[in-house]
Order: sequence, then structure tokens, then C-alpha cells
Amino acid sequence: MKILVYGAGVLGSQLAQVLVRGGNEVTILARGKRAEELEKDGIVIRHIFQFKTTVDQVRVARTLEVDDQYDLIFVVMKYNDFPSVLPVLADNQSSNIVIVGNNADARSMQNFLEENSRAPKKVAFGFHVSAGKREKDRMLSVGGGNGQMVIGSLDGEIGFKPLLDQAFQHVKYKLNVLSDIDAWLKSHIIPILMLNAVSFNEERELIKLDGNRKQIQHMIEAMDEGISVLEAMGISVTPEIQGRLIRKHKRTLYLLLKIYSLLPVHKLVAGSFGEIEALSNAFTDWKKTTGIRTPHWNVLKRDYTILK
Repeated sequence: MKILVYGAGVLGSQLAQVLVRGGNEVTILARGKRAEELEKDGIVIRHIFQFKTTVDQVRVARTLEVDDQYDLIFVVMKYNDFPSVLPVLADNQSSNIVIVGNNADARSMQNFLEENSRAPKKVAFGFHVSAGKREKDRMLSVGGGNGQMVIGSLDGEIGFKPLLDQAFQHVKYKLNVLSDIDAWLKSHIIPILMLNAVSFNEERELIKLDGNRKQIQHMIEAMDEGISVLEAMGISVTPEIQGRLIRKHKRTLYLLLKIYSLLPVHKLVAGSFGEIEALSNAFTDWKKTTGIRTPHWNVLKRDYTILK
């Protein structure tokens, strides 16, 4: 199967490796030094928990041309980078698109592709469940096992599910298909935003969480406020266990966050400042729309973060 992975960061590289090992004809779109690295060395990933380094050769493209044809395109990038890619996808003749990553605005992205594409588009949204960090000549991965993707369509069944099954049939990679992927993506934003909003200094460089008692308590209560915002929008927190942990097991969550704040792995699962800023702006819009008060989130922004 002919597949394009649009985006050669940590998660895009991980996904491309899985698809290569599944026997697919995979091209990864990259530019500049990253494209040169991939052409020279292939996809090099150090799997931290598996204590091994893997190398997989892959085709490299620097652009997606109008006439390029792929059976599947996975767009794997940060939320704030998606808008720049949508017009390129709309111009291309390929039909089956999976937009992978944090996403506060899946519906408008799908609408753009449906309204502006030269060829009809079928769109799904997903999240590659893993994390890592880019080093000079390789990617560090903290994903356990062979990986999985939470995936779904905004309008019923995924229109190209058989192609997805075929792409992953020869690898132990799980596709967790959800009936409401938009609710999952919006629910995921709440803990991601509250955790990462306190992780950057004034130079927008990632730092270790302070892990002090008041900070963690504000983070937990801010997550609770985030759930209230989603509920006011008519969105049920998905998965349900996430809401129960935040609202009914706050002592347990406090201990987990305390441990998390002390571990060096924190820097491998954190987002970038630009993405967190964009997600914060989306959350601010949700708050304005619903009118839900968020005093703990306001304290986090005022006293612990550089997001204003």
C-alpha cells in the first residue's frame, strides 16, 4: 500500500517506522536537515524502555504535489501547524486523510478539506499514543510495545477503515476506533494543557515542574474546571475514567502528579510552547462561549505560567 506520513518529528517518525515494518510503501515528508538525515541514515529511533535502537529505510519527499497519489495520508504534527498544511492537502488528489495529533478544532479542519478540495476527501482524526524527544541524530521514544492509535470519524464510520486495517495488518499496532473521537481529543486537551502550561520559562524553554503542593492542587482543580467547560459545551469526558480520576480520586491524582513532576521522563512527554499556547487560546475561546468560571486555571496562568 502506498502511504505518505506528512511530518517527520518524533511521532511521525514512530508511525512511519511501524508502517514500513508492516510492508507498506511508505514515504515520509520532511524538509531541510531532517530530510537529509532520513535520506542518509533512515529512521533511527532509540526505544528507551526496550533498550534497543532501530533503523529503517524510508522514501523521503520534500513536497506534496498536486498529482501525487497515495492510498493513505497520515498528517502527524503539532496542532498549531495543521492550518498551514490544509491547503496543500486540499490541492492534492489523494482521498483518504488521517489528521493525527492534539486537536481542538477537528470539525473546522474537516469542513475546510471538504469545501476546498479538488478531489473528494474522506477524513479521520487520530492520536498516536506515544511520546519522545528529538536528539541530534536520532529520536528517543518512550512508547511501550508496538504502539496504538486512537482514531475515529466525526460522522459515523471511518469511510476507509478497510485500508487502515490493511496498512497495519502485519504489525502489532492497535487501532482503537472510537465512536466520538472529537470528545476524546477535546478531553485529552484538558490534562495536557494543565500539565504543560507550567512547564516553560520566559524564554519558552521547557523546564521541570516545580511539583509544589499548591501548584499541583491548582492543576487538579483546573482540570476539574476544564471538565465543566466541556460539559457546558455538551461534551462528555472521554474516556470516562479520566473524569472519575480528576473529580473523585483527587488524592490519588495528586500523588501521581507529584511523582510525575519529579521524573526526568516529564521532558519526553511534554508538548512545545507553540502548541500549548494554541491549545490555551482554544480553551480560552471555550470558556468565553460557555461562561464557565475557572478561578484555579486563572491562578495557574497568573502565578505559574508564561501563558497570558
